[in-house]
Amino acid sequence: MRLDKFLKVSRIIKRRTLAKEVADKGRITINGLPAKASSNVKVGDELCIQFGQKHVTARIEKLQENVRKEDAAHMYTIISEEKIEQDEF
Repeated sequence: MRLDKFLKVSRIIKRRTLAKEVADKGRITINGLPAKASSNVKVGDELCIQFGQKHVTARIEKLQENVRKEDAAHMYTIISEEKIEQDEF
């Protein structure tokens, strides 16, 4: 499954176009390697995503094409979530 589609279906990122933009800016890695929106993901892959002021690490638990909102959170496990602090000048 494509990275941008997984992020949308799992509801980590709400819109596929936004997932594509984040990936194209180099803010997502798969198993430590830079990822593009078209990168393929598989069960067991570890995603590191930088959202604005947050850095989230998640492991993919299952892949499904269509998922109900209630079941979307079962597609991944959050390993860590860190807030990025900015230096004030």
